[in-house]
Amino acid sequence: MFLVVGLGNPGIEYQFTPHNAGFLAIDRIADDYGVAVVNRRCRAQTARVQMAGRDVVLAKPETWMNLSGLSVQALVTEFGIDPKRELVVIYDELALALGSMRVRERGSSGGHNGAKSINGALGTEEWARIRIGVGPEDNGPESMRRRGKDYLLTPMRKAELAVLDEVLDRTAKAVGVIVAQGVSVAMNEFNRREQNGPAE
Repeated sequence: MFLVVGLGNPGIEYQFTPHNAGFLAIDRIADDYGVAVVNRRCRAQTARVQMAGRDVVLAKPETWMNLSGLSVQALVTEFGIDPKRELVVIYDELALALGSMRVRERGSSGGHNGAKSINGALGTEEWARIRIGVGPEDNGPESMRRRGKDYLLTPMRKAELAVLDEVLDRTAKAVGVIVAQGVSVAMNEFNRREQNGPAE
């Protein structure tokens, strides 16, 4: 069993905001497998798919972003998930430019409230994550401080969504590689690709 969680805020007004990149990634994976993420379980909307011969639960917590850990902890317990080996969390990263993504095996929250909540609820930073870059073009430190919260909760423009669309495809592929071959393989493939520029 594998658990893949995308972070975001519930509500139609937040659907296409940068902070909901994790939700959008889960929706993309669900679309690829022809399922809808509509089952309610552990304060999350969920769906089940078969990926690389394994049962995978896709989940979008219905808690607010800052309380994501409550839902993730409940899902981990419900499905008997080992966070170090069977959990992948997808979320937005303001410090990465829009159009980029990074796969990591573990790590601190880096100031992301959803990741911070999960670290606290699970009592560990040992879980795989895919961070989707959503940083604005004027991404200097002062701009990020000034625009952080407002920017993350403002709907993205059409041009920004077009850039994000390609990243969501790469994120879905990275999840498939993690489930089939492990986080290290995904890091080698997708993080290297990032450094060299997106592959054709």
